[in-house]
Amino acid sequence: MTKVLVIEDNANLAFGLTRSLESEGYDVEAAEDGVRGFELARNGAPDLVVLDLMLPGMDGYTILKRLRAEGKDVPVLILTARGEEADKVFGFRLGADDYVTKPFSLSELLARVQAILRRAKGGDKHGDEDRAVEQFGEVTIDTRARSVKRSASDIALTPKEFDLLLALVRRRGAVVSRLELLKEVWGHQAEVMTRTVDIHIAELRRKLESDPSTPRHILTVWKAGYRLQA
Repeated sequence: MTKVLVIEDNANLAFGLTRSLESEGYDVEAAEDGVRGFELARNGAPDLVVLDLMLPGMDGYTILKRLRAEGKDVPVLILTARGEEADKVFGFRLGADDYVTKPFSLSELLARVQAILRRAKGGDKHGDEDRAVEQFGEVTIDTRARSVKRSASDIALTPKEFDLLLALVRRRGAVVSRLELLKEVWGHQAEVMTRTVDIHIAELRRKLESDPSTPRHILTVWKAGYRLQA
């Protein structure tokens, strides 16, 4: 059974989330403070963590940062009342997989949970048809090791940044819309938070382009989407 860990200090909300997720067939464990939540995320082997940011004991950002620093790649869905774009960018930089802002509908949250788990369990649908190594400019991508180098230096990408980069590379110069990228990388079936794509594109440019303000490779196509130019 798929295991979901909910780290949320609002008891009523945690109870509602637990019951809703259980009704969908998930095995749910809940923690009401950051310290306990971190220990469960670290040692309990959940398939997904639903993580509030404002927590007693240890905030959500610290939990996420420590999990990623220890090499834990469990998918994390941030759940918070903080909706500023800077907060979202910071969460994604730390390795969050998705972001839901309170108030939210349970149907939206469940759809996000299903999408993240589908992506996590589906593996690489392109399989052996893809080349093991892709390259553009000074960037080299090892698709099997999920590693990226720029001018022989290792570049740390979050799981979603890596998936987004591969989605662009696989098109080999073709334009990809934001909605296509949302569906392929995040699993969304409709236009849900398309700024998510823009935020991750900005992060890829920051890490991979010589001049992120004037990118040579990860290009915006006005009113259409993005494409990668070798």
